[in-house]
Amino acid sequence: MSSKLSFPHSSHTPLLTLIFTLLIFLLSSPLSSSSITPPTRKPFSKIYAFGDSYTDTGNTVSATGPSGFNFVSNLPYGMTYFHHPTNRYSDGRLVIDFLTQTLSLPLLPAYRSTTGGGATNGVNFAVAGSTAIEQGFFVKNNLTFDVTPESLGTQLGWFNNYLAKQGGCSDAVKCGALFNDALIWVGEIGANDYAYAAETEVSKSVIQNLAITRISNFLEAILKKGAKYVVVQGLPPTGCLTLAMYLAPTNDRDDLGCVRSVNTQSNTHNTLLQAKIQDLRKKYPQSNIIYADYYNAYRDIMKNSKKYGFKEAFKVCCGSGGGSYNYEFFSVCGSPSAKPCPNPSQYMNWDGVHLTEAMNKVVSGLLLQGGYSHPSFQDLISKKMSQV
Repeated sequence: MSSKLSFPHSSHTPLLTLIFTLLIFLLSSPLSSSSITPPTRKPFSKIYAFGDSYTDTGNTVSATGPSGFNFVSNLPYGMTYFHHPTNRYSDGRLVIDFLTQTLSLPLLPAYRSTTGGGATNGVNFAVAGSTAIEQGFFVKNNLTFDVTPESLGTQLGWFNNYLAKQGGCSDAVKCGALFNDALIWVGEIGANDYAYAAETEVSKSVIQNLAITRISNFLEAILKKGAKYVVVQGLPPTGCLTLAMYLAPTNDRDDLGCVRSVNTQSNTHNTLLQAKIQDLRKKYPQSNIIYADYYNAYRDIMKNSKKYGFKEAFKVCCGSGGGSYNYEFFSVCGSPSAKPCPNPSQYMNWDGVHLTEAMNKVVSGLLLQGGYSHPSFQDLISKKMSQV
């Protein structure tokens, strides 16, 4: 894999790279007509979620959050399901929302919200723009916009604070009470790390190794606390996002028509992540660790888009400019000139970086019941239910 992403070279390349990095940084996905079948009784009483904007249900937009993300506080974000903005980076629900509804649990409150600290059914610690690598690395290498300082380590710190308020996890009895009935959901994380380093002198291999190490360390910290049921999402094929398509040269394409160099990067990341997960399974045999194959679930949808009800694979639902992508750098979703499409259920891409509720629904169905989790999510449920 090339150590750098390739994008069109012109007098505007530095500006394009800047905008590309900033917007990808926000990454802070119907089984066409079918619905996801909930279990007959609740296997879990709570979920603890981590990740970036694909999982964030409101941690970014807060009194202390960066103002650059405040566009998700306005319509058309949230228009489809909630009919009002909920600080989610979509027109409606995210994969984590479909997960909670499938398990017959309330939608997860954000940790930073007023309800997050005292929630009884779990908490969402994911933050839009979050990285696997600590921000200090990016600051040291002049790679950060200093917009979202939170990393996966920050989320772990929040989790530790939350657990302390719940009585802590200082012994087996307390840990058992906290984790026996809890599902740990680690949403996709790492895409922002690569975006930070795009078109810089820091090699992608350095970013890759550090990101995988940080994710592995995070997982081990959770497992050491006593987590028994853990699901870890891989990266999606980020080269299929509208923004990547818009910026990359047309000769950089794969079999799906997406950006080959970017997808290769994500796929390699996932391969390394799965190897780390396998090591952790051997080290913590008492825990059940599931790998959610976001990458290949997304590929399935791309290859069978009509089957899943999609007509637009690359054009954004909410954007401006028309053309093949309906996307303009300075008129992204949320800006005055950007408008949402009347039928978001036919689109995969919502704003160029994030997905529509319809896409999130299909992805969640494939991960939870469509064979794209290893071992399967149904196996995880069966193991949990056998111990109830």
